[in-house]
Amino acid sequence: MLFDPNNKIVILCAKGMDLEGEGKNTDGLKLFQQAWDEAETSIEKFIAAHYLARHQENMADKLRWDETALQWALKINDNSVKETFPSLYLNIAKCYEDLNDPENASKNYALALSFTDCLPDNGYGNMIKGGIKNGLLRTSVKRG
Repeated sequence: MLFDPNNKIVILCAKGMDLEGEGKNTDGLKLFQQAWDEAETSIEKFIAAHYLARHQENMADKLRWDETALQWALKINDNSVKETFPSLYLNIAKCYEDLNDPENASKNYALALSFTDCLPDNGYGNMIKGGIKNGLLRTSVKRG
C-alpha cells in the first residue's frame, strides 16, 4: 500500500515510530493520538488507529483500536489496501485469543487467511501467514 510521504498524518506517525525506536514510547503515543485527532480521511483514520492499537495497555482497548483501524480500512476505495487485511484480522484474532474468546479468534484467523493471496511474497508476507497458521492451530486446539 502506498502512502503519501507528505501527508501530515503519515508524517506524525513516522515521527512517532522514530520516537519508539529511541525508546520514547510515551512521546510516540502522543504523536499517534495527535494523528488520530487530526485525521480527516479514511486512510488517515486507518493509519492513526493502527498505530494507536499498538500502544494500548490492555487487550480490550487494543481490540477496540484494531477493529477501528479495520473499519476505516474497509472504507478505503483502493485495492492496494487489501494487503493490510491479513495483518489487521490477525491482530484482531490475537486480541480475541488473549481475551479467551477462541470462537471469535478462530473466525478472525479464518478471515485473515482468506486475504493471504493479497500478501507480498516476501519475509513480511511469510511472517503474517505463519502467524495466521499458528493462531488457527492454537484456537482449533482450544475449541476442540
